[in-house]
Amino acid sequence: MAIHRSLVIFAIVVLMTPAISLATDFVVGHDDGWKLGIDYEDWAKGKQFFVGDTLVFKYNATVHNVCTVPSNNSLGSFTGNDTIKLATTGNKWYICGVNGHCDGGMKLKITVPDGTAPAPSAASTLLATNFQIFLGMIFTITSIVIVY
Repeated sequence: MAIHRSLVIFAIVVLMTPAISLATDFVVGHDDGWKLGIDYEDWAKGKQFFVGDTLVFKYNATVHNVCTVPSNNSLGSFTGNDTIKLATTGNKWYICGVNGHCDGGMKLKITVPDGTAPAPSAASTLLATNFQIFLGMIFTITSIVIVY
């Protein structure tokens, strides 16, 4: 019986703790991915990038790659589904290293500003918290009915 009560208390605490992740995964080019014919300057416009965010480059690895500039081949592999975690602030440049592809538009420049990502809005936090309280109450009532 004590084990059941401990599990119920643990579940309530877990459900009532807001699970908010501030880091964002950005799929470069959205559904189009990393390829010729996409305006990556336009794609990046209006987006805010912060330390901890991740860029995901999806592309056909037989015809494209992604390199950092200045080029140090830091990705280590060109899988067609490469991720780059933004670890530092400053300007970042990414290009396709295949001859002519950078000139053809496969280039991305972003800026990672000093500071951290903005906190979530009070409304979204309140909504998440209320939903978790509701789930906690449902789980508690169900657990009490099952245990007794």
